[in-house]
Amino acid sequence: MIKVKGGMKSLLLGCSSVALVLTATVAAHAGGFALREQSAYGQGASFAGIAAGGALSSMYWNAATMTQFSGKNVELGLSGIMPNASHSYSRSSLAAFSTPGDSGLDALVPNSYGSIQLNKNVWLGLAVNAPFGLGVHFPQVNAASSGSGNSAEVKTYNFNPSIAYKFNDMISVALGFQAQYIKASYDAFLGTQPRIGTLNGADWGFGWTAGVTITPMPRTTIGIGYRSAIDHTLSGTWDVPAAVAPATQPGSVNLGLKLPDTVTVGLRHGLTDRLTLLAGFEWANWSRIGTSRLLQPNGNAVTLSGAAVTFPFQYQDGYYYSLGGEYVINPAWTVRAGIGYEKSPITDAVRTTRIPDADRMWYSVGASYKPAFIKGVTLDLGYSFIDVKSATVCMGPTAAGGCPSNPWSSATLAYNGSVKSYINIISVALRYQFGADPAPVKQVYLK
Repeated sequence: MIKVKGGMKSLLLGCSSVALVLTATVAAHAGGFALREQSAYGQGASFAGIAAGGALSSMYWNAATMTQFSGKNVELGLSGIMPNASHSYSRSSLAAFSTPGDSGLDALVPNSYGSIQLNKNVWLGLAVNAPFGLGVHFPQVNAASSGSGNSAEVKTYNFNPSIAYKFNDMISVALGFQAQYIKASYDAFLGTQPRIGTLNGADWGFGWTAGVTITPMPRTTIGIGYRSAIDHTLSGTWDVPAAVAPATQPGSVNLGLKLPDTVTVGLRHGLTDRLTLLAGFEWANWSRIGTSRLLQPNGNAVTLSGAAVTFPFQYQDGYYYSLGGEYVINPAWTVRAGIGYEKSPITDAVRTTRIPDADRMWYSVGASYKPAFIKGVTLDLGYSFIDVKSATVCMGPTAAGGCPSNPWSSATLAYNGSVKSYINIISVALRYQFGADPAPVKQVYLK
């Protein structure tokens, strides 16, 4: 039997308890339906340099960064996401239905982290996050865009224990394990009548993480983090109206879903004792998602009016670039800002109104406060405005004014429209180092 010391047990229990509140509907605000909102500290600089450290939450991208924090530490965070996705259309086979409206859905995304230093070389950590999510809802069930997409919801719960080893003041490494639960629901418009089919499913999947930090010179830290791909096979049900049931196979089904692996690179370079330059890069392997197929328990395809039911995501890889800066005003206050550019994995050729993702710019500001009267406490605040490039949606047969090259196209329904989106995000976090005074930001660098 393995015994866990009281300090570590309390850290892990506190961190794991956040899983109980990871039930909020989430909305995707990184490429595809990934969620980048995992750190209020990182949010304030558009996540520039986050894989190189700065706060305990940087261990989401690179667990080796936990070696920057001595003793026992915990961080609890929450992000409020307020998206707006306004749809308009120039042609629709369902024009008699209502206008699509705003499909954005507000969300709360919590996160939590804990770490403990066992000796001068070894750290243990636990992160609890929601790495992927989707929440989209159209004000009217029967909208002119129904043939292009209806409401959908995806929730993930990721538990990531890890271990880090510090070789010396220059190099630290880490390895971790991922256990991820996914739950999804998907409404499908069936035919030209107001008939909606619903797919529900859930699954556990597993993966791993790895990371390294390198400090080649005083005040300069480079971090590289990896989160492995996770494959899910969602088991659930396919529910359709009675009038549609003879044309399909309702009941128990399963759906394979290949989520991407990611590589994140971060740089922190202290220009002075107070001013730090931040830079970051992220690659997400969204091209592996391909096409998902809805299958019966016997392995045969679920069909609808003779055609196999598929989810042809067909995404490309996603890329994210960011730059930022951090300035220590005094021992109590640190401010930061950053800008980011994201190349979306969703192209014009595969876009739908359900996930109208497009290239986007991030603009962020943030601050950290260490109250002198409460030892070990740091409060983080971050705000981002995301300006999403106007996106077009074109689906359906050419004869009806659509674009048959879009793999999501219906054989009968056409839709030509556009989506203008923007997102406001506010993130807050509480950090606490047990039994120690607040550590100055500059202590994450070598002296």
